[in-house]
Amino acid sequence: MATSDTPQFAVPEENRIAVDRYPANMMDIPPSRMFLIRDALKVYKSKEGEDAPTYDGSQGDGGASLPGVPYEILERAFKLQVEHGTAYDQPWGTPLFRKMAAENYWKLDAASGWGTENIVFTQGGRDGLQKAYGAMLSLGHKEIGDALVVSRVPWISYNWGPYAVGLNVLLAPGDPAEGWRFTPEGIKASAEYAAREGRKIAGIVITSPDNPTGRTIPLSEQIMLAKTALENNYAYVLFDWIYHWVTDSGPSDINIVLQAFTPEERERLIFLDGITKSLGASNVRSAHLLAGKNVVKFITSQASHGVVPSFYGQAVAIAAYQMGFAEAAESIIRPTSESRKILRRELERIGVPFIMGDGYYAFIDCTRFIEGGGLKNSEELLKHLGEKFGVAVVPGMYFSDAGMNWIRFSYALAPETTEKAVKRMFEGLNALL
Repeated sequence: MATSDTPQFAVPEENRIAVDRYPANMMDIPPSRMFLIRDALKVYKSKEGEDAPTYDGSQGDGGASLPGVPYEILERAFKLQVEHGTAYDQPWGTPLFRKMAAENYWKLDAASGWGTENIVFTQGGRDGLQKAYGAMLSLGHKEIGDALVVSRVPWISYNWGPYAVGLNVLLAPGDPAEGWRFTPEGIKASAEYAAREGRKIAGIVITSPDNPTGRTIPLSEQIMLAKTALENNYAYVLFDWIYHWVTDSGPSDINIVLQAFTPEERERLIFLDGITKSLGASNVRSAHLLAGKNVVKFITSQASHGVVPSFYGQAVAIAAYQMGFAEAAESIIRPTSESRKILRRELERIGVPFIMGDGYYAFIDCTRFIEGGGLKNSEELLKHLGEKFGVAVVPGMYFSDAGMNWIRFSYALAPETTEKAVKRMFEGLNALL
């Protein structure tokens, strides 16, 4: 036993992390390039005047482009905060949040075996994802450098969040004509490819509605894909449902998914949801995970030494759940649905290839405009639309090379704004022909 006058490791030798220089070989994680979008609009205003109208189809923040969280919910949340006080909460949140989420929001069926103890509150979606990645890595195959499978054109942070914790992101095969959706063949091929590379697969992220494409996957298909992944030795399946309330068909029923799996398989499922998109509450930082109890135990232990959630984000969600979430989120869901119809109608009328389901986004193939204008890629198209026409979009190349000639257009806008933005965007696109 070491004496107190000599250095001593905190854990026994057999539990120490092996020396590995993999961080020295990692790419630098790039910062967001969203500043280029803002810069393009600044150039436009410098030419046309500060009062010149601009249209931001680039962002995914309903709290900025739509009314956001209703005042009465914020007020009720403040009262809950006052009543609750300002002491630390549990690393998983509070009993009241768990109860409201399980009973009022999800209406968890007791037959699934899941209840309040399967819920852990997180400080927004990214915090939830990072905690889920850590659980996949440590509880799955338990190897640094395992793979996390995502779609061929993933949300930007799916590329870099997992990489930061030691996972290698693997882009699944996908057909642009099908919105790069997962297929059973692609899931199996990804497992075989990882094995040839000497790696196992820690998990797969199934997101619906999707960011950036807006693609929506029926629950039956999500279940089939998840089962395929588990059968091919994927350690976990993560369902990212952060947009699932912002749909024309209504939210996903978690009970249907849970009942499709055995109790043992359910332990390998993780669900992410929150009020960031459906309530326009980006800056409230309120999300949660539902998972098997081993995952919740792991995340809770880690959070007790890391990010312990604040109460106010829980209080906003509690107030919305108590009101009835469909009513609470109506100010986001309704105008987005109306804008969706306007955008789909115009895209179909013009005849440009696009992907669009629900959520906030459409993914538009701009190849003919890029080639017609002699541009190199969708980033140059961003500058053209922003600097000359005052319309902001997100270049598809920011997500992956497969989106090189595509753009993401956000219609989380008032319908009258969407109508003007689409008209102006196509003025800019047609100017290239």
